[in-house]
Amino acid sequence: MGMCVLVIGQSGSGKSTSLRNFAPDEVGVLNVAGKPLPFRSNLQAVNNAKYETVEKALAQAKRPSYVIDDAGYLLMFDNFAKATVKGYDKFTEMGVSFYNLLRVAAARTPEDCIVYFIMHEDEDSTTGRIKPKTIGRMLDEKLNIEGLFTVVLRSVSTSDDNGGIAYQFETQTNGLTPCKCPIGMLPPVMENDLKAVDTAIREYYGWAKERKDENGKDEMVGKD
Repeated sequence: MGMCVLVIGQSGSGKSTSLRNFAPDEVGVLNVAGKPLPFRSNLQAVNNAKYETVEKALAQAKRPSYVIDDAGYLLMFDNFAKATVKGYDKFTEMGVSFYNLLRVAAARTPEDCIVYFIMHEDEDSTTGRIKPKTIGRMLDEKLNIEGLFTVVLRSVSTSDDNGGIAYQFETQTNGLTPCKCPIGMLPPVMENDLKAVDTAIREYYGWAKERKDENGKDEMVGKD
């Protein structure tokens, strides 16, 4: 049983950029939207990944970590594909598809495999509560997906003392965000470095940092 980590944030807040310090053999990138990474990299990616591709890669995990970027687009693209379908059943189907992916990521991956779900955030106009951006009420009201994650990070960008922009992860809630992590794992605020997060998680639980296939070679799974 693997571990799932949720990373939320506005567009341009540094979510995808946080992958920049991973080595190619450390992470598999499941690129749902198929857009180029916002930094120079040799990371292997499965572009335009759909549910079937993502679930296959996770169920046959050969890398110690995987990133689904942006997992929310699985819902958005599914919604557009069913735009002409009338009735509410389509929203149930979309919610079930995303729930099934969460179950595969948690239950069908090795114990020391970490799966990062990157998603845009949404703000409740009434309460100001921050949550992952989803489609329909099923995931928000019936499931509350952030509750399924042990670690929830929020990617934010703020002005620094030199007039530049600082990109950071928030790891603890302020009462309105879903941010959380186990006691002593991460500082309340840190640089937006997902590799540093990955290292901290593995050190916290005493997990291995790499995984090899039966021939002792690194392998990316899910690429057709």
